[in-house]
Amino acid sequence: MDGLRFAFGTLTVLPARITRWDRDAARAGMLCAPLAGLTVGLASAALGGTFLLLGSGPLLAAVVTAAVPAVLTRGLHLDGLADTADGLGSAKPAEDALRIMKQSDIGPFGVIAVVLVLFAQVAALSHLYEEGWAHGAVAAVLAAAVARLALTHASRHGVPAARPEGLGAIVAATVPVRSATLVTAAFLALAAGAGLLLSPYDAVRNVLAAGAALGAAALLLRRCVRRFGGVTGDVFGAVEEAAATAALMALTLG
Repeated sequence: MDGLRFAFGTLTVLPARITRWDRDAARAGMLCAPLAGLTVGLASAALGGTFLLLGSGPLLAAVVTAAVPAVLTRGLHLDGLADTADGLGSAKPAEDALRIMKQSDIGPFGVIAVVLVLFAQVAALSHLYEEGWAHGAVAAVLAAAVARLALTHASRHGVPAARPEGLGAIVAATVPVRSATLVTAAFLALAAGAGLLLSPYDAVRNVLAAGAALGAAALLLRRCVRRFGGVTGDVFGAVEEAAATAALMALTLG
């Protein structure tokens, strides 16, 4: 329960009182992160699907679907994406880049990153809703859950923290690689099962999309660790948004 409270308390605005703030709770919380994503995804799919069934059309349904995760996280992940983009784009030493990321304002790199990511998410969801309500709903749930699974991997052993304080410091290097692998295997099995409800092709497509999402997140994580010396809360937000966007884009291919 401490892990669930940690996951929902740090990754959503849902009422979950964090009872422990230590590395053991952080490890359990990051292993439970996909469950928080599953909840966010179900809420997104429910609202977007409702709009679609009421005749709003795929585009508006996609906008609503993409808006729900932002609301349920108070935009923290999008803010992390913006700050990380500003830090990466600054071309300054790690210490100065981290200082830029802590500032409250958003620079041009951050604005561009957020706009492009939201456009990509809405465009992909609109395309998937055109295939049918079920395809859009499954995509929304898959993207939200795999995005939080990417945070599980970002917390694994061997990934250091860039700062001695903050969320990055408390969760960095807490998750054993074996545990992250087992959680990933379970997630991929569930993704395939959800796809089978539509067709065997969708089962394969879901697994491949999840793999693409984790691959994109891993590339961004590697870049951030090299650039900043480790992870921060902002990097976690950027990794999450990158994974969600990559999953949705991959689901539109083929």
